[in-house]
Amino acid sequence: MRKITVGIIGTGFIGPAHIEAIRRLGFVEVVAIAESNLASAEKKAQRLGIPKAYGDYRELLQDPDIGVVHNCTPNYLHFQINKEAILAGKHILSEKPLAISSVESAELVALAKSKGIVHGVNFNYRQFPILRQLASMIQRDDLGPIHLIHGSYLQDWLLYETDYNWRLAPEIGGASRAVADIGSHWCDTIQYVTGKKVVEVFADLATVIPIRKKPIHKVTTYASQGGTAVDYEDAAIVTEDYASVLLRFDDGAKGVFSVSQVSAGRKNKLSFELNGSKKSACWNQEEAEKLWIGHRDQANEVLLADPALFLQEARSTIHHPGGHNEGWPDSVKHMMLHFYSFLREGKDPLTEQANFATFEDGHCSMLITEAILDSYAKGQWVKVKQTRG
Repeated sequence: MRKITVGIIGTGFIGPAHIEAIRRLGFVEVVAIAESNLASAEKKAQRLGIPKAYGDYRELLQDPDIGVVHNCTPNYLHFQINKEAILAGKHILSEKPLAISSVESAELVALAKSKGIVHGVNFNYRQFPILRQLASMIQRDDLGPIHLIHGSYLQDWLLYETDYNWRLAPEIGGASRAVADIGSHWCDTIQYVTGKKVVEVFADLATVIPIRKKPIHKVTTYASQGGTAVDYEDAAIVTEDYASVLLRFDDGAKGVFSVSQVSAGRKNKLSFELNGSKKSACWNQEEAEKLWIGHRDQANEVLLADPALFLQEARSTIHHPGGHNEGWPDSVKHMMLHFYSFLREGKDPLTEQANFATFEDGHCSMLITEAILDSYAKGQWVKVKQTRG
């Protein structure tokens, strides 16, 4: 069977992660990359072992040998590239956020549907096998009705005033940073696991470091200066380093989460706890193979990811025996596997349920982010708009 052929647009931090995950599938091949200029694209293509390099993404979209495009560019480019990819007849997997406004994301949902394009958004945290197990437990009512949902997503890569990259510039990253960047992952994961929808928010945001030292030369996301002499200029910061958000869900459940990119020692800690009438459950992405299960009248448990211990409906999501722990790169691979299996099997995106995040989920995320920004501006509860694209 002929392999599915893919072009990657953007090869910063996340692009190579997509490429590595795709290569693990076996039936998909990355044949081209596009960068902002040809010299950069050729250098990256040689390093990554990819045959074609383009200095303009539009040239990649015109390549008849490419069937699927991955949009791994900075946020402000997502809408235009996603739109042009759909119009070029390419199936599309986009990094989040899907766009920088819900008007744009709604347009993309409608356009993808009208063209019959298979569309996905890389909300990869929902792809951890143990979260499929937890979702199955909730569907079976093992926890009872869930009354309280709380958690956080904490990082420290912007702790110092000299930490800087493009995500801090609203004209490139968008009006929201911490919420759009990592809060979106938290909300998507919670909605997937619980089956509940966030319908109302009350938010408090803060820019902890209002003036940062911006390097004169470009810095890669998560990169450390490592003591190297760097020339800086002052840059005013208007997007949030921190946010806490009260939540109301569609079934009456209550919740709260915090996000921070200035929490020392926290590298990528997405965590949450669900408190049900029978049991509680708690998960931390930095120890992704463990699910804590809390009881009142018996000893608490820790379930380790193991297909032999999973419910039947969750076993197909885990690919290694117990003790062979799967981590963040595996969650990206699972996302790719589900997306490309859907495509290979010829499923209809208009009529068949996808087991990965779609543009509809990306649009829902945009609506939640905008409601959070609106709530903070008004200092009151704000309803999340309906998610029709």
